[in-house]
Amino acid sequence: MKNFGIWLIRIALVLFVLGLFFGHLASESYRITQPKSGVMGFLSLRPLHVSSAYLGIITAGLGFLTLIIAKMKTTRFGTFLQYFHFSLWVIALLGIFYSYFTGDFGGREYWEFNPVWALPIFLSFIIFLVFYLHQIGFSVKWPVYYWMWLTGIIFFIFTFIENYLWIFPYFRQHFIADMTIQWKVNGSLVGAINQIIYGVAFYLMEKISGDEKSSYQKLSFAMYFLGMFNLMFNWGHHIYLLPTEKYIHYIAYAVSMTEWIILIRIFYKWSQQIKENKQFYYFFPYRFLMASDYWVTLNLTLALFMSIPAINLYTHGTHITVAHAMGTTIGINTMIILAGVFYFIKPTFNSVKWRLYGSIAFWMVQVTLLLFLISLIGMGVQRAIWQAGLTSESFSKMSSSSGNWVLLFIIFGTILMFSMASFFIYLFIQSWKKNELKIEE
Repeated sequence: MKNFGIWLIRIALVLFVLGLFFGHLASESYRITQPKSGVMGFLSLRPLHVSSAYLGIITAGLGFLTLIIAKMKTTRFGTFLQYFHFSLWVIALLGIFYSYFTGDFGGREYWEFNPVWALPIFLSFIIFLVFYLHQIGFSVKWPVYYWMWLTGIIFFIFTFIENYLWIFPYFRQHFIADMTIQWKVNGSLVGAINQIIYGVAFYLMEKISGDEKSSYQKLSFAMYFLGMFNLMFNWGHHIYLLPTEKYIHYIAYAVSMTEWIILIRIFYKWSQQIKENKQFYYFFPYRFLMASDYWVTLNLTLALFMSIPAINLYTHGTHITVAHAMGTTIGINTMIILAGVFYFIKPTFNSVKWRLYGSIAFWMVQVTLLLFLISLIGMGVQRAIWQAGLTSESFSKMSSSSGNWVLLFIIFGTILMFSMASFFIYLFIQSWKKNELKIEE
């Protein structure tokens, strides 16, 4: 069964490299005055970029869970479920990219492929849920990350069903309800996947520190329930501009503000982390986990301000929202995933030269990502000023005036692409050098 986890990790690494490549091509389209059509056009490159990254995160999460569960005794039924899940997932991935490359669109934002390929995704998660419960069982007390993984899988299935309610005429005929559901889905699906990825982070921190008690503490479960609470209701800040019931807006705002608790806790633990940094600095899984912690702070701060209605009015629909989304995807999720891959594959840097290269690449990723996000925020501020009517410029002139920010966006994005791809490619190669990954007990 371990081979399924290895293969899912390998597929995820390939998807991340594709996501970087398609993202770079999409960024270059900002400088093209004549729009291109077909696969190389922005309308195709954007979903190719987004889906590659998004599906890479989901695939990596499923791969980690499979590797962790692999140390448990597996029945024939469990093996069958894993075969079934893996086959459905691969069919879904192949179908999605076939849909994009042939121009067979028809879905909604983030899921623009032909809806027929949503069926194997849905079935694969149902199978994986059965597989998860079959393997884990309830014979022992669950650590917090077991509950996070279960919550993520169940909420993904439920929200994924909502994601395709638009195929029924009733929902398409009610515009406000349709838009509300779609924005709710976009937020909740991300929250569901975050439960899986953040659960992996809890698992890694426990194994690295050797402190298993932290996974059973009341504080850990309190933070878990706070995260689940946000998963269920935080999405409302996406629809401030929709004329929905006001209580939805009020609840969304209140829930969004509870994230300050997480932010305060992060600041509180910084002093302890600085001491730990000296001990684990050269251990790459720990280094990437700490990087994700710092990115949580930055992105959460940005998200909290964007959740304030008076600010959201200006930032909605600008590159500030894109900066938050990409900061979360790259700075938090991808850093945790890199930590996980390093932990499970355990690549060995055979010389000081390779260790130095790894350190340089690590810091290049962190610095260029920060500059990349700043350039996006700069583009977003100019767009926000224009949307607010504080300038009389036309849209084309406003876009042209963002030329310097766009240039920085492309430059830093290109450096980020090569520096991150070096890690993905290196880890992909290393995964083939070992016949079997060693799972820590």
